[in-house]
Amino acid sequence: MDQDIDQALSAVAPRLRALRKQRDTTLADLSEATGISVSTLSRLESGSRRPNLDLLLPLAKAYGVTLDELVGAPPTGDPRIHLRPVTYHGMTMVPLTRRAGGIQAYKLVIPAGSRRREPDPKTHEGYEWLYVLNGRLRIVLGEQDLVLAPGEAAEFDTRVPHWFGAFDAEPVEFLSLFGSQGERAHLRARPRANAA
Repeated sequence: MDQDIDQALSAVAPRLRALRKQRDTTLADLSEATGISVSTLSRLESGSRRPNLDLLLPLAKAYGVTLDELVGAPPTGDPRIHLRPVTYHGMTMVPLTRRAGGIQAYKLVIPAGSRRREPDPKTHEGYEWLYVLNGRLRIVLGEQDLVLAPGEAAEFDTRVPHWFGAFDAEPVEFLSLFGSQGERAHLRARPRANAA
């Protein structure tokens, strides 16, 4: 029994590091959000500090995941995906996938009346595909300044400086597929054969 617990706790370190990298968050930002010191967070991620509930609870809350996900608890057989929205810079991100690595899917919502921010393009490794459901999404991509309407999609290498936000004061809802290793979304559509 103690060996099982030790194995589960030793698997927490890589999960914590993966979650932080997925969220593109620094240790300092995470420290500010959780109240846990940067050195403790670093030791947790390296595996040199044994995690406990006092540390795991604020981390689970900051990442918007359950404790089960942090410690890799075995599945209970419940097929439902329990969506835990995370708000970041006024935008709500709802993860639609649960596995770490590979392509991640998110629904993002920028609420009505969001304060218009000046674009602050960022870069990181990966490839992203966006599809607008409702509203109009402004995308600054390198030297391009684009507006996507419902039903429009964009895909780009995230090493190109990019930023997105609401085009106007109306809410925007869109889907994002993101691959941290540069995976591209491949869409194939065939015309429907007309019945004679």
